[in-house]
Order: sequence, then C-alpha cells, then structure tokens
Amino acid sequence: MDDDLLTMDRAALIAEAQRLRAGIRKHRDSTGHDLCWHHPDLWALLPERTEPAVAVPPWPKFMRGCIHYRQSLERQAAGAPIHDKEYDG
Repeated sequence: MDDDLLTMDRAALIAEAQRLRAGIRKHRDSTGHDLCWHHPDLWALLPERTEPAVAVPPWPKFMRGCIHYRQSLERQAAGAPIHDKEYDG
C-alpha cells in the first residue's frame, strides 16, 4: 500500500512528510464546531483513493456519542477556553 514511498528520493520524502504534517496540524488545530465534522480532507492525504464507507448511527445514538465526546473533552482538555458561538453552517 505504501510502495510509492520506496521510489521517492530524499527530497520527495521530505516534501511528503511536510505535506502530511501540515494536514495533521490542520486537523489537530481544529476548534469550536469544527471538532465535530467528517474530515475527508485529512483522509485525502493518503495516496489511495477510496470512498470511505461511513456508517451513521441513528439520531439518538449519534447524539449520545456527541455528548460522550464533549464529556471526554471536559476531562482531557479541562482548561480549554469556551467557544460560545452557534453553528452557522
């Protein structure tokens, strides 16, 4: 799956590492409502082109998952500033 890396020279490997790091940083630095979204831009950093097989839970289970995710942020990022804005998508 990663055979393309075997054919890259040093400069191409460095460029690839920088491209991947930029994508990871963009995802890592997401904040506010952007934390909750589907991330095809992150997946597009991979060389293989596939359509992700996304399964979506029914609304009640989905919303319970959102609540658990928010609760985990309370534990893992307790000092994070509050982003008190409505989603305006």
